Amino acid sequence: MPGLADLLELAERAAVRGGELVAEEGPAPVAEAKGAGDYVTEVDRASEQAIREVLGQGTPDIPILGEEAGGPGGRRSWVVDPLDGTTNYLHGFPIVGVSVALVEDGRPTVGVVHAPFLDQTFLAARGLGAWVRTGGRAVEARISRRPVEQAVVGTGFPFRRKDILPRYLAAFGACLERFEDLRRPGAAALDLAWVAAGAFEGFFELGLAPWDVAAGALLIEEAGGVVSDWEGGPNYLGGDVLAGSPAIHAVLLEIARKV
Repeated sequence: MPGLADLLELAERAAVRGGELVAEEGPAPVAEAKGAGDYVTEVDRASEQAIREVLGQGTPDIPILGEEAGGPGGRRSWVVDPLDGTTNYLHGFPIVGVSVALVEDGRPTVGVVHAPFLDQTFLAARGLGAWVRTGGRAVEARISRRPVEQAVVGTGFPFRRKDILPRYLAAFGACLERFEDLRRPGAAALDLAWVAAGAFEGFFELGLAPWDVAAGALLIEEAGGVVSDWEGGPNYLGGDVLAGSPAIHAVLLEIARKV
């Protein structure tokens, strides 16, 4: 059985291959609506197929759960988002990512987030650390230690779940009061990766999917940060996510519990 370092190398190859297809195609003019504000293109599907081929060749015994083609999941499975930020992609906004994670017993153990238009790849393996590769040069990823009042925190709007909008808006207002500023780039996997790399001090969102969260959450944990659900528990793969440095996470959790 391959070790974590080998699995990380495989995940990186898969994510970069998917990203090559995304970058080759350019913004797609035609999209199919999966729901309000939720789109899929042939590029999403082609990227996922390419990722599945790379992972399947390297680890034929590990099932794959992908955003577009689904899959069985299981105790040990690859979890794949072939194009996170499809709306950005359709609008020609280059903040899109490809996310590949290995999840074992509910915890990510390998994670890669690749930004094809930014030439950046974020990598992590549990217990081995986290890195950011830019233009072929890799540096260790470390979370920011800026104080709460100077923090810039990422978020994402729960556009698929209007029923939880009141809770989200209450948290949004409280966060804007406590932190210096908020950001909403529109690709959760990259938002989380940027927390790991110190570009953001934290991140919060409701209603995400496991493929949005798994790789980025591991990046943050390996970079010295904290990730939890909105109750402070370990079930962030359920989609309700609080993340950041220990200090920022503590404030986010305080706010989440109040709202």
